[in-house]
Amino acid sequence: MNTLSNRNVTVNSRRTSMRLEQEMWEALREICRREDMTVHELCSLIDDRRGLSSLTAATRVFILMYYRAAATDEGHTTAGHGKRVSLHLMNRLGVD
Repeated sequence: MNTLSNRNVTVNSRRTSMRLEQEMWEALREICRREDMTVHELCSLIDDRRGLSSLTAATRVFILMYYRAAATDEGHTTAGHGKRVSLHLMNRLGVD
């Protein structure tokens, strides 16, 4: 079972907080490292484009879209992802 972590971020010069799962925070930090930006900068960009959804929901969708865009068939195979990795992830999530 995953618990939510509350973190403060500065979004477009205003301080706010977001509650995300630890894995989402880790994914967000990884994206920021890859894109050479801070969490605050990325969250500001997400906030600028989020429409009617909450910042937290928009951030989760952004993370999903970022990794889906990176998950090409070739990249998936090259990274060694396959049935064993999928089963490992399902076990971590508690899915039978």
